[in-house]
Amino acid sequence: MNLPNDLKYTEEHEWIKIDGNIATVGITDYAQGELGELVYVEVETVGENIAMGEVFGTVEAVKTTSDLYMPVSGTITEFNPQLDENDGDDPTLINSDPYGAGWIVKIELSDLEELGALLDAAAYEALVA
Repeated sequence: MNLPNDLKYTEEHEWIKIDGNIATVGITDYAQGELGELVYVEVETVGENIAMGEVFGTVEAVKTTSDLYMPVSGTITEFNPQLDENDGDDPTLINSDPYGAGWIVKIELSDLEELGALLDAAAYEALVA
């Protein structure tokens, strides 16, 4: 299982990479492995301010659909166009490159202190082990 040390993680299997007050969010390698091949990603919350822990979208695999949860509060500024059915429509990027090309959204953080509630790679690994 691939767990980059420069990311933070949630108990709901999202990852977040911070760059100033902008963050990139996706689902973990563990999560994509458990879901299987993804066939659809839905994010209709671009431009909305979503609180930490609230649902911001869904990912659909062949056998199941799973909610996506905000790791921290913020405004969703972008949905990965390569995952969007109106543009690239390749949700399998999450399966093949969950921490790179398979990112899901970018957000503008509204409360940097919330980052302290997230897991580091070692804590997340212990959670899923």
